[in-house]
Amino acid sequence: MLNIIRERLHQGYRTLDYPFTLPSISPRFAGLPSLTPTSCKACKSRACLAACPTGAMRILPSGPELDMGRCLFCRACENACPEKKITFTHEHRIAAYSREALIVRGPAPEDICTPGIRKTPGEQKRDLSLFGRSLKLREVSAGGCMACEDDVNVLGTLIYDLGRFGIEYAASPRHADGILVTGPVTENMRKALLDTWEAVPEPKIVIAVGTCAISGGTFRGSREGCGGVESVLPEGSVDIYVPGCPPNPWSILDGLLSVAWKKRRAR
Repeated sequence: MLNIIRERLHQGYRTLDYPFTLPSISPRFAGLPSLTPTSCKACKSRACLAACPTGAMRILPSGPELDMGRCLFCRACENACPEKKITFTHEHRIAAYSREALIVRGPAPEDICTPGIRKTPGEQKRDLSLFGRSLKLREVSAGGCMACEDDVNVLGTLIYDLGRFGIEYAASPRHADGILVTGPVTENMRKALLDTWEAVPEPKIVIAVGTCAISGGTFRGSREGCGGVESVLPEGSVDIYVPGCPPNPWSILDGLLSVAWKKRRAR
């Protein structure tokens, strides 16, 4: 017993004071994209379009456009662009309230590395303050590869300590405030997802975690996949989108905190 206490004292306090202290993330991490909004007429190769495996890139008259809802954050477009108009910052706070807000057309904000509460981009479809004090979620793995699922589960460890924000996972959808969905939603999981969604009492929220859940990801167009959550659930049912393949755990936590906003303490 004394050895356990001694080791506990040696480990110290490991929970990060998030979101008021920014996490230390690997320099290889690809976060919020930053695009140079200038014409690409001089570029004849369109190498960024050919390099993107999911069709997340578009070239408009005003310049490049990137859809984070389809993006794998593989940096293939960044490496392929001869004019270096596409870069990925280290900003992990990329969750959004709307699908449109995931589309990047310009440079990243200059103050993206400021600690504290950053407003989730996009306009809320509805008032989520009801879930501010306590949020119970039922997780649905709808045919994912377990990468997003692992990063969701790691939020229960002491570094993140999801429970301190009043956010917990429910064993039954009937006891939940909403569902958190990962995976592209395969045909085998279509009915299970619908049944889970219908079992959650109103009002309820839906959080799509990962590129697969948002758009189908690399499985988009597959006959065995449904193309993401919005292709199965009623239109407008998704409240929070957390892009990434997989999203960083801090990105997922930021998305969850954009719902449970009252649990964020002010300084």
